[in-house]
Amino acid sequence: MVDNSIRVITIIGGGTAGWLTAGVIAAEHLANSEQGIEVRLIESPDVNPVGVGEGTWPTMRGTLKKMGISETEFFRECDASFKQGAKFAKWVTGAENDAYYHPLVLPQGYSDINLVPFWQQHADKVSFADAVSFQGYLCERGLAPKQNTTPEYAHVANYAYHLDAGKFSHFLQKHCTQKLGVKHFLDHVTGVNSHENGDIASVSTKQNGDISGDLFIDCSGFHALLIGKHYNVPFISKKHILFNDTALACHVPYTDEQSAIASHTISTGQSSGWIWDIGLPSRRGVGHVFSSKHTTVEKAEVELRDYLRLSRPDIADELKIRQLDINPGHRQVFWKNNCVAVGLAAGFLEPLEASALVLVELSAAMISEQLPATRGVMNIVAKRFNEKFLYRWDRIIDFLKLHYVLTKRTDSQYWIDNCRPETIPEGLQELLTLWRHESPWHQDFTQVDEIFPSASYQYVLYGMGFETQKRATQRRSENAQLADMQFRKNSEMAQKLLAGLPTNRDLINKIRQFGLQKI
Repeated sequence: MVDNSIRVITIIGGGTAGWLTAGVIAAEHLANSEQGIEVRLIESPDVNPVGVGEGTWPTMRGTLKKMGISETEFFRECDASFKQGAKFAKWVTGAENDAYYHPLVLPQGYSDINLVPFWQQHADKVSFADAVSFQGYLCERGLAPKQNTTPEYAHVANYAYHLDAGKFSHFLQKHCTQKLGVKHFLDHVTGVNSHENGDIASVSTKQNGDISGDLFIDCSGFHALLIGKHYNVPFISKKHILFNDTALACHVPYTDEQSAIASHTISTGQSSGWIWDIGLPSRRGVGHVFSSKHTTVEKAEVELRDYLRLSRPDIADELKIRQLDINPGHRQVFWKNNCVAVGLAAGFLEPLEASALVLVELSAAMISEQLPATRGVMNIVAKRFNEKFLYRWDRIIDFLKLHYVLTKRTDSQYWIDNCRPETIPEGLQELLTLWRHESPWHQDFTQVDEIFPSASYQYVLYGMGFETQKRATQRRSENAQLADMQFRKNSEMAQKLLAGLPTNRDLINKIRQFGLQKI
């Protein structure tokens, strides 16, 4: 076993996680040639994808490009739209005018100067996001992040996507099987067969018998057929930190085919959770994620329908709502023997900040980039993978919790409990203490490829009214002049882009009709 070459990768489960992972590995390791790695994907014929996670990160552009996917075709087939950040409403005080943006562009001049202390002098006149970034202005007007003359995957303003998860999975399946050489088995897995050393030798299926592999990737969703049911890797609950464990989701049609499409995810705080609102070209995806300890499904549905009534009073009471149960947490390890879990099999926290799909991307990228050449080196790669992803999950948990601990809401037990010190990770508590005296910047995090940059912490902290004490040493005149120049640049860029960019709807219509320029 020790010197066996890794030649065959078998993925259990389709959906977004399975097909993205298959595509990334197949593209990089030439699965469509005789010399390449063979990639097999076994997908149950009657399991529907969860299909709720419709938000991505900007990293998805690079992932699709590496797989050789046309961005034009992606827009045409996946009901995709542009996402330029998130707007958080009613997270601080719960008042009607309580809102802030987490944009996807870095603050102006971010590599050269930390603008926080200079903005704080004018915090009563302009929000942090608007002072250092033009993207909130674009989102407020429903503008796109580029023009149709901008090449595929290039941008004027950094962007991610909103998409239909079901259509995206089907699109990836077609691309992987027709262009990248992935072998697709529509079949039920009925058993797992082991080598003497505990590795998985093959999985038994109803129609195709035993299907072998050198490396198995568990993309079987919450079922976790390999990592959970076969290997019994413990699941580490994070419900004591992130309370939300239930979601109600629905599809909301537009009033007409040319209705405006929001350029951002809208996250609106409720009594015991929050509502997401994602605009696709054909519909909106709206859902309420909440803590069952703090409210009931019936009360949560009332809040969801009240929200829907604001935009669609004519159909708010008729829309079909489905319930999804969430167990916030992740596996103790993700790579065990010759099996690695990706996607929901590895864990899930909550829909906030679209962290689920980016973890799939990052997992697939690391597996592909560090694909063990032989079984003899696999344990070394597995150890590195587990260390890296345990760190990443911890950082995501910290960042998601940050949104809750900064609230000033005391109108329900949910918001009060979220601020209790025993629910806040120790590392986050230390950072919050540090940030009372020094705003987040480049040296606050240890990894080169941090999952959330310090800029994201700035947007949330100062969007939610956090205060960092001013220090005299930061107010040297040359820094003040540089800061003024960056504020001015940002304002000029905002005016220029507001005048020159089309709306989200207009650009998507043009992409569907004419396509984007090829790079």
